[in-house]
This record gives sequence, C-alpha cells and structure tokens, in this order.
Amino acid sequence: MIVPIKGKVTYPITLDPSVWIFDDRKIEWELAFTDGSNVLEDDENDLKRASERWEKEVSEQVKPPVNRSIKRYERDKILKSSYVIPLEDFLNHAEINADATEAVLIREIGNVTIPLVELFNSYFLFSKDGKPLRTDGPVHLYYKDGTNKNNPITHITGISIQ
Repeated sequence: MIVPIKGKVTYPITLDPSVWIFDDRKIEWELAFTDGSNVLEDDENDLKRASERWEKEVSEQVKPPVNRSIKRYERDKILKSSYVIPLEDFLNHAEINADATEAVLIREIGNVTIPLVELFNSYFLFSKDGKPLRTDGPVHLYYKDGTNKNNPITHITGISIQ
C-alpha cells in the first residue's frame, strides 16, 4: 500500500496513502472538482456556528462536551467519505530535476505515461466511502480539471519521473 516516487528526483520518496486520512491537505472527493465557492461558504458557516457556540458557553457558563462531539462527527465523516490529496507538495519535496518532462505511472496492468505538468495538476484518490482502495489501488489519479472524473487512472503502485 505504498507508492514510491523515483527517477529524475533529488530525493526519492515513499508515499503511504494509509496515513493521509489524518492529513489536513486531504479534500473530500465531491468538493475537489468544484470552483471552491461552496467550500468557502461551508467554512464561513462552520465559523459562524463555532462563534455562536462560544457566545453561548461564555454567556450561560455551559460547558458541553464540545471536543468529543466534534471528534465523533469527524470520525463518522471520515468513515463514510471519499478523499483525494493534491500531489504538488509531494512532488516539490522530491525535488524533480529540471530536465524531467514526463511521469510514468507504474501499474500492475500496464504503465501509463503522462506529462509532468499534468502530474502536478492531479489528485490521488486514496479513500473511497471511508475505506482504502485495496482491489484497484492503492491510489487512483484524477486530473484537477475533472477531465477524467469518470475514468481515473487506477492500480497505481509507483511513479517514475523521466
């Protein structure tokens, strides 16, 4: 369930999709291909609810188990949602050589070569309905523009930068 990035990089790295569920960079699959306006509204609504909760606690001196409720909500959400993570940070950490132009997605069912620019503008799906991608994973590649939203590149077990 690991995905190495190797080839024309300064630092070959190994990605472990099983820990990304705890990563703050993860994005819900449904929100990954939107323009971001819904995400901003959701953030504002969350902030407003938190502010109202704070005001109520301060004015009434009520101390409900807020942290436990939030944790339970997040846990339930994680166990039911599908998540993607942007690849750009990982690729930047590997420090790709200036002469590299393409990436070979290593797969059990045949490798796929894509331009390096497209790899930078991609997501890895690592969790579907709260579960790791065991049968056709460990990750699926989606382009950020959503052009392959219905037909992702699956069975990816590694990336070789060429």
